[in-house]
Amino acid sequence: MNTTNINTETKSFISNENFLNEWLGNRRLTRKVIVAFPEDKLFTHSIGGMRTFAQMVKEIIDLSGPGVRGIATNNWENTGGFTEHDVAPEYRSKAGLLQLFDEGTAEIQAYWPQISEERFTESVLAFGMYEGLVFSTILYFKDNEIHHRAQGTVYLRSLGVEPPAFYDRS
Repeated sequence: MNTTNINTETKSFISNENFLNEWLGNRRLTRKVIVAFPEDKLFTHSIGGMRTFAQMVKEIIDLSGPGVRGIATNNWENTGGFTEHDVAPEYRSKAGLLQLFDEGTAEIQAYWPQISEERFTESVLAFGMYEGLVFSTILYFKDNEIHHRAQGTVYLRSLGVEPPAFYDRS
């Protein structure tokens, strides 16, 4: 009988740095979709009873930066709040929403280097509510952003605005 010794060590298929760069490319595209949105429709336009794009963007903001900070530090306080993902009055403009979005991107970039390679396979209870492995939680943050960006793209088309190309992450 011929047996083969199998190495059970798991290696990542992508480096932490490359994953971060991929996510940041998606964030640049999400930002372009926000910029393309007409100011007067960002907080009011919806289709079929869905939330406005501003509320969807606020959800992205509430999850991403605070989520990466939580993974890095185990501090799951969400300074943006989870209250229906409403945007505070002082940020109820395209410029204000972009400011919050950019602050979230800066938070991701600041805390990402603090996440060790080993941490990606550890269990986490994100925001005290969502249990999973760190890597799957981060993938959720990224997938959630892509999902809502796609909804924003549909909204733009419904308003007669050509959205940024889905592949333009520059």
